[in-house]
Amino acid sequence: MDTALTRLVGVRHPIVQTGMGWVAGPRLVSATANAGALGILASATMTLDQLRDAVREVKSRTDQPFGVNLRADAGDADDRVRIIVDEGVRVASFALAPSRELIAELKEAGVIVVPSIGARRHAEKVAAWGADAVIVQGGEGGGHTGEVATTVLLPQVVDAVDIPVVAAGGFYDGRGLVAALAYGAAGIAMGTRFLLTSDSTVPDAVKARYLAATVKDITVTTAVDGLPHRMLRTDLVDALENSGRGKALLHAVRRAAGFRKLFGLTWRRMVRDGLALKHGKELSWSQVLLAANTPMLLRSAMVDGRTDLGVMASGQVAGVIDDLPSCAELVERVMAEATEIVGALSAGGASMRA
Repeated sequence: MDTALTRLVGVRHPIVQTGMGWVAGPRLVSATANAGALGILASATMTLDQLRDAVREVKSRTDQPFGVNLRADAGDADDRVRIIVDEGVRVASFALAPSRELIAELKEAGVIVVPSIGARRHAEKVAAWGADAVIVQGGEGGGHTGEVATTVLLPQVVDAVDIPVVAAGGFYDGRGLVAALAYGAAGIAMGTRFLLTSDSTVPDAVKARYLAATVKDITVTTAVDGLPHRMLRTDLVDALENSGRGKALLHAVRRAAGFRKLFGLTWRRMVRDGLALKHGKELSWSQVLLAANTPMLLRSAMVDGRTDLGVMASGQVAGVIDDLPSCAELVERVMAEATEIVGALSAGGASMRA
């Protein structure tokens, strides 16, 4: 299926696997790439050395294009960009809008820049700065999310910019791909659906928790870091939402200490990173610390398998997913469904014209 996305990044299918922290590692990314879609390596939860090693591991597993997701506000963003450029990575994606200067630096090096956005004005801004494409996530998407549904946000962005738009939030099958294309998107991006594959390194017990979830088990809370965060409802989420300020602060400090030790960070650096996530919002000190070490909460579940202690970011689609295909099986299924639907629609249109 030829679209503006496949032509831009050189993949066979207009499907993107998003850069999920602790989830989108070399195995998942290379499996996605070998399946003909665009895999995105999550770098925010890696040290610089780990990032370089991960990029090289992906390259050893596939000769297909792939990308790396970056935090534009990270203190070592320039060093991470240098690794991407030096290692010849095809695509750089961003959870937060990169600066005009960062976009220019990447484009000058031949790297395709694809920020993720959650509002039309943000898409217009990065497009004016030279971004090559944008991923638009509606409120159905997992992790930090907005309030506007994909079906409302997507056409707004498609109408506002002249670069390829990739739709995210609520996609998991061929029907969704066809719908996104009908809205004018150049492809779809999926996170939760790729997390729930056999190529994902997420522990089996955690995958089982996702598969058992209904749509009603997936909630949006600000209790973790002060920002709207879509995830599975767990005892931890309930405890954070019901905790008093003192208890929440104690919990945050304990988690922050563990994250600081794991990554060798100073308290000053952690608080600075937490404040960077405020986006103009008023956060308590416990929320600032939780914002700084949200990756540690994710790690507890996605790496350690602690569904009782960790955060499990999730799109609403987890409530309708019930299997664990390989990436190759998933991509093949999505494309087969999409092709069948397009064919049926074309035949129906021909019949109506006759």
